[in-house]
Amino acid sequence: MADAPTAPHNFSWVEPGKLAGLALPRYTAEYQYLLDNGIKQLVCLCERKPPNYDTCPGLQLHHIKIVDFTPPSPNQIDTFLAIVEEANAKGEGVAVHCMHGHGRTGTMLACYLVKKRKISGIEAINEIRRIRHGSIETHEQEKAVVQYYQCTK
Repeated sequence: MADAPTAPHNFSWVEPGKLAGLALPRYTAEYQYLLDNGIKQLVCLCERKPPNYDTCPGLQLHHIKIVDFTPPSPNQIDTFLAIVEEANAKGEGVAVHCMHGHGRTGTMLACYLVKKRKISGIEAINEIRRIRHGSIETHEQEKAVVQYYQCTK
């Protein structure tokens, strides 16, 4: 018998039903949890794909490689936001993860808030840190969010 679905480590919704962040998932039960909660798209920001990701065929993996503790490029941010937008348009949720779900994940989530809520980079960073403690770890990551905001104006 398969394990009961388990919430992945550091899992939380940024926008319920639409976008969530989490730490690196490792087990089928964690992928199943995502599917059970309406998440059909998983975005991996690690250098390598997550283990056992192919055990839940209903979950589609997108791989955007970002070196740990570095910010995403503007192009990577756009790619991520396009995945979220397309999935949400079809009524599908998206989950994004890096190793611990803080730096790279938090940076992408903050960019999402900038775009979605039309708020400033600083406001988005503060909001993600409020929802997900420890998010956005480096000055470069903060700068990426602020620069993304400046590009959207």
